[in-house]
Amino acid sequence: MKVAVFPGSFDPLTRGHLDLIKRGSQLFDQLAVAVMINVGKQPVFTVDERVAQIKTAVSPYDNVSVITANELTVNLMNRVGADYLLRGLRNTNDFQYERDIAAMNQHLDNQIETLFMLADPKYQHLSSSLIKEVAKFGGDVSEYLPGEIAEQLTEKLRRN
Repeated sequence: MKVAVFPGSFDPLTRGHLDLIKRGSQLFDQLAVAVMINVGKQPVFTVDERVAQIKTAVSPYDNVSVITANELTVNLMNRVGADYLLRGLRNTNDFQYERDIAAMNQHLDNQIETLFMLADPKYQHLSSSLIKEVAKFGGDVSEYLPGEIAEQLTEKLRRN
């Protein structure tokens, strides 16, 4: 059985993330979307809010689950029985960053195989940070976020 983990902070989940999840669900028997705790970021949404958003967005995919983790990715992968790590690439900067992480993960556990998927060109310019900045200043981000996440983001930023 081919089990993969797709980790990220997903604050918020974008259509680019969702596209990778959809494509990954076709490659693996099981795909776990792991909402990771990133101590270097100040999230807009709580972990529970992000998990709920992602569960709604991935509900069409029977082989996709949503989990949370606050540990090394390789430890998470061993805990859930995954051999594959799915990562998306938008540009050369992503590649350089992800290549170094893949090398470290390989060093930590040589059974881990990292698979890179190129972002769909229509999503290559998207990042959660950029979307949050646009939303903060009143820009319409609905075409970049699945479902009700755009409304939730706008509401949350307006209250803050």
